[in-house]
Amino acid sequence: MDSTRIDTSVPHPARRYSYWLGGKDHFAADRASGDAIAAAFPAVVELARANRAFLRRAVRTVAEAGVRQFLDIGTGLPAPDNTHEVAQAVAPESRVVYVDNDPIVMMHAQALLVGDPRGRTNYIEADVRDPEAILRRPELSETLDLDRPVGLQLVALLHFVHDDEQVEGIVRTLVDALAPGSHVVLSHGTMDFSDAGGIAAYEQMFAAGGTDVRARTRATLERYLRGLDILEPGIVPVADWRPDDPAAARPVSRDLGIYGLVARKP
Repeated sequence: MDSTRIDTSVPHPARRYSYWLGGKDHFAADRASGDAIAAAFPAVVELARANRAFLRRAVRTVAEAGVRQFLDIGTGLPAPDNTHEVAQAVAPESRVVYVDNDPIVMMHAQALLVGDPRGRTNYIEADVRDPEAILRRPELSETLDLDRPVGLQLVALLHFVHDDEQVEGIVRTLVDALAPGSHVVLSHGTMDFSDAGGIAAYEQMFAAGGTDVRARTRATLERYLRGLDILEPGIVPVADWRPDDPAAARPVSRDLGIYGLVARKP
């Protein structure tokens, strides 16, 4: 890894997320950004942990549906219940390709995300803003057969791409490349549960550069997923997607939310 490509003075979503999850792979800029967002939206740390639990449940659901290949874009730093661990607990032969644009993430992924030898893991340093480049990478075709179903994961990722049309193009490009029977696991920040004051505070913070998350509505996410079958219970808060804990234990936020869903390509 070329350390000169890492600018630790600029916060990175993966490292900030690691900070919120209680990890150790972050720098002062990531902690400052995380603390500023948490001060404005106190539920964000609890929601980040709920999002991680959603990832675990969603990957398990897709694996139990018979999918044995996973493309995890926006991998983030290793944490408990990584994609290959969850999928290979269901089917040891599962194959996973991890994609992230942070070289620190890739360094840790290659060192720590080593799965069952009956399956396979591979790694691509790339940016979701160029989905065609991801699809062209030899590491992808060496590991996954796109003529067979794939579990595509876009978890807490697309809200970092601010242009709606660009996001729609990213989703369409990736989904079009997948075989019928593939699944999309997606989570995304939203202000749908907030009041007018909370929305105004968020928009002011976003405009000032205090947060890099572009919150979107349920209707916008539905538009991105046209042509796909959204599995029950639909587009819901991540904590409420097929939960394995009592309702009283789940985070409830009126200042910021994260939607979660799984959709199937017919």
